[in-house]
Amino acid sequence: MKKLLTATVALVALGATVPALAADLGARGPYTNAPLYAAPIYNWTGFYIGGHVGGAFSSSNNFNGVTTGNSGRFLGGLQAGADYQFAPNWVAGAEGQYSWLSGSVGAIFPGGLAYNNNQRALGSLTGRVGYTWGPGLLYVKGGYAFSDNNESVRLGGVPVAFAINGDHRNGYTVGAGLEYMFAPNWSAKVEYQYYNFGSANFITPTALVPFGSFTTDDHTVKAGVNYRINWGGPVAGRY
Repeated sequence: MKKLLTATVALVALGATVPALAADLGARGPYTNAPLYAAPIYNWTGFYIGGHVGGAFSSSNNFNGVTTGNSGRFLGGLQAGADYQFAPNWVAGAEGQYSWLSGSVGAIFPGGLAYNNNQRALGSLTGRVGYTWGPGLLYVKGGYAFSDNNESVRLGGVPVAFAINGDHRNGYTVGAGLEYMFAPNWSAKVEYQYYNFGSANFITPTALVPFGSFTTDDHTVKAGVNYRINWGGPVAGRY
């Protein structure tokens, strides 16, 4: 009887202790999920301005055996444009570009007449379309091209009047490139661009007429950086 009474007293004491212990621990708050990682989604839609540097190489021309040089020249310039991303991995846009050139190309003909083209700059207005995967954009471009030429013909260093049947100023351009977003408002690119301003023949002086036509064109390689205005990416999270 004593053992039963002792056990009953112990159980009553334990029951009184449990609520007090629970009060000391405090109520547990509602369970919340840990924040989920948001992978960035890159958005190419927006305007941009930037700059570029590179090199230009003119194709060799053959005037009945007289060849113009394929000399390399330095170029540097500016670009501005706008892109729109759609469908959802495609990007379409338009770009204006202007590049200053160093150096010139030309040829010396039999009899001492020398033709020189001090091509001072290249400009273009192009459309472009590309495929994007996150921060990368692979694109092609094409459109109108302009060449700032200063052409001359000299004999013994003295200017000679001349005329050609093409302006060598207005033409077309095509190209391709790769652009990469390395920061929220910045992207870097490398691109190849070909410019063609057509073929022409000398009309005067008479001594140059038999040498046939020649083409003004340029192969260029450029590296550039763009700053994006009203940039949209990363704009959201994928969970």
